[in-house]
Amino acid sequence: MSTMEETEAGVGHFRETFSKVQEAVSSFIVGQEDIIEDVLVAICCGGHVLLEGVPGLGKTSLVNTMAQAINVDFKRIQFTPDLLPSDVVGTQVLIDQDGRRELEFQRGPVFCNLLLADEINRATPKTQSALLETMQEKRVTVANHTHSLDLPFFVMATQNPIENDGTYPLPEAQLDRFFFKLEVGLPGHDDFREILERTGGSRAPEVKPVAGGSDILKMGETLREVPVSSDLQDYLVKVVRGTHPGEDAAQSIQNFVRHGASPRAGQAMLSAARARALLDGRFHVAREDIDRVALPALRHRLILSFEGEAEGVKPDDLVRDAIESAKG
Repeated sequence: MSTMEETEAGVGHFRETFSKVQEAVSSFIVGQEDIIEDVLVAICCGGHVLLEGVPGLGKTSLVNTMAQAINVDFKRIQFTPDLLPSDVVGTQVLIDQDGRRELEFQRGPVFCNLLLADEINRATPKTQSALLETMQEKRVTVANHTHSLDLPFFVMATQNPIENDGTYPLPEAQLDRFFFKLEVGLPGHDDFREILERTGGSRAPEVKPVAGGSDILKMGETLREVPVSSDLQDYLVKVVRGTHPGEDAAQSIQNFVRHGASPRAGQAMLSAARARALLDGRFHVAREDIDRVALPALRHRLILSFEGEAEGVKPDDLVRDAIESAKG
């Protein structure tokens, strides 16, 4: 098979698998089409997702359903203030074997393909930091021994934006490790009725696996082959650099932002834009692909100044200003 034929086969596999998983998840989850699509884009790109929304909107159900559709090893951790790092990554346990006592590493729930960190901001910073190495290097280090995680590996975390009692805001270093931050909203009237009809019957919809971990890895390989012109890379860099309060930044950025997005944000935008191009039937990235992924990739990476916090400035508005400034 020639290189061109291999590329076409990879693109066909990408679109077909994406469509199958999306359809399977949508058979259970109602009214979150954009969220489902963005979560799938992040998964194909090998990224982690932070889902933010008030309780009862189906964030946990979405992750559960995604794990069923992709058929990967799934674990859930309910984050609470008394949760310890060892409860996440594992710990050394003293065992008695043939009359000899030895330390053996007992793996924690992080050793899986898809990890649901439910209400992640309820755990202390010490426990939250247990995920830093796993989210970036896909490995765990305990007692000077490093243990690699199986691939693919994704963290899907949820948090409630309106409750502050008993919560610990995620540090910037951990927020930056999330590929996308997605805001889950209230369903519309018709979707609300559909939810009641699907969940109020005697049998819940059954989600069958339509893909596997190897499919996700192959989709990621296909994405990396999508070309991006130098002009579009320059535009992407302008958008990311435009979130920093420099002289060339929009006035709102200068007034309300203390620190802008990191190069990791640019990497996320580039990968997600490639996925968007394939989903739109193109094998090249366009400017609208970059604009489409800018909000979920940048909104959680902006650190507002005191003035921005005091005036309740929304990061989404600042990202839009950075995009307009880059176009100008």
